[in-house]
Amino acid sequence: MFTLRPARETDRAALYRICLETGASGQDATHLYADPLILGHVYAGPYLTYAPGFAFVLEDQRSGEVMGYVLGTPDTAAFEATLERGWWPPLRDLYPDPADVPRAARTPDERIVHLIHHPPRAPHDVLAEYPAHLHIDLLPGAQGGGRGRALMTTLLEALRVAGVRGLHLGVGESNVRAQGFYRHLGFQELRRAPGAVTFGLRL
Repeated sequence: MFTLRPARETDRAALYRICLETGASGQDATHLYADPLILGHVYAGPYLTYAPGFAFVLEDQRSGEVMGYVLGTPDTAAFEATLERGWWPPLRDLYPDPADVPRAARTPDERIVHLIHHPPRAPHDVLAEYPAHLHIDLLPGAQGGGRGRALMTTLLEALRVAGVRGLHLGVGESNVRAQGFYRHLGFQELRRAPGAVTFGLRL
């Protein structure tokens, strides 16, 4: 019923849609954001543009619809530098920095726009052992049946072939289901901050 394949440029709209429809700790975030593209600009688009060799999708064979993805990059520090040069500048022109809006008063869109203007950097101590990172999202119709594991296995193998020694990922503190999934795959908790947990896996 599903085909796992490398992502293509023609999948970009689907990746943005899935990013939005799983953007509330795995639940549909469509009602939270006025701009349906804003989450994809941060969590999907740059990977398809700058790390296409580490982007894979799950496609429904019956409908041809993309139902899930895993997106990664082997070198987080280099990826962050690349985005600072080429990805963020045009988005910053498009979306004004909401820095003058108090944090507690920002809308969901403004919180994401703030990330575009002030993208967080992965901690150096994490990158020393876990230089790669990834994002994975599946729509409800594709969850279960080992499909998430298959996506992860495909990306992990691509990273191993590239000589990567470890990768990390972040997950919402409230998303206990995802945390259990990562632990089952062998990820270990590296650090915990308010609202987020960072996991790592040695390859």
